[in-house]
Amino acid sequence: MVGQLHDAGNTTTVAHYLDLLDSAGLVSGLQKYAGDASRHRRSTPKLVAHNTALVSAVMGRAFSTTRSAPAAWGRCVEAAVGAHLLAQARRDRGAVYYWRTKVRGFDVEVDYVTVRGAQVTAIDVKSGATIGSLAGLGAFRSAFGSSVTTQLVGTGGVSIDEFLSQG
Repeated sequence: MVGQLHDAGNTTTVAHYLDLLDSAGLVSGLQKYAGDASRHRRSTPKLVAHNTALVSAVMGRAFSTTRSAPAAWGRCVEAAVGAHLLAQARRDRGAVYYWRTKVRGFDVEVDYVTVRGAQVTAIDVKSGATIGSLAGLGAFRSAFGSSVTTQLVGTGGVSIDEFLSQG
């Protein structure tokens, strides 16, 4: 949205709208994780719906169609994990972020970073038939030290059903 707005005041308006959507429990704009609260940059937020029914409604596809399309299914699974993490963060007074950087010229990312007190956990979500790259988790651990916890959800890690059933 901000890319299409040319007036600096419009960015403030969009940020305010995101805050309202978050307060209403609809959508959160996750900020990029930077290690400590004073270093969080106001980068482009990653939008995460609090309720996956919103994602399904916007996609406008039947479940069977979504399930058979790997990219669409991956977005749905990632959205479900994000919604679950947002609910936990609200309950536990924690925070949820995303993380992305470049390593040797390639973009690597971690889908979600949760912070509860001093506990930082990097979470990567995989929904495909194979695990795929885990470069983001390795890069995150390299950047923030061995005291952070990493978790793989889905293919090759804790099952999505098990993760979503954790309270």
